[in-house]
Amino acid sequence: APAGPVCAGARGGAGAGGGASRGGPKGGDPASAAKRPRSRAHVFALSVPFPSSWEAEIARGSLAPDAEPHRGAVGKELTVSGSDLAVHWRADDSRLLRISIVNFLDQLSLVIRTMQRFGPPVSR
Repeated sequence: APAGPVCAGARGGAGAGGGASRGGPKGGDPASAAKRPRSRAHVFALSVPFPSSWEAEIARGSLAPDAEPHRGAVGKELTVSGSDLAVHWRADDSRLLRISIVNFLDQLSLVIRTMQRFGPPVSR
């Protein structure tokens, strides 16, 4: 049986030093928060190699239908390049970004385990 896809790791980050913080104190006066200049969006990118481009496409097709619960707040794009599944996130809120990434990784784990359990795809 093939070893199956392995997560190559994450590239990117959110803010200086790779942290997810936008700076400034948490909480505080809502009026002062409104006066602060808008921070730039947090971005995160992940590349997951698969044994073949066909398996990367199957994974993309399985994961793409899951719409973000906070559609306007978190953007997620899945693309396949060769046998790699690339995922790019953009969000203004680091907490929502983290939730989206964790949920995606849970779903990705399920897709990978399912593909390993049933073996490589049969050609059409």
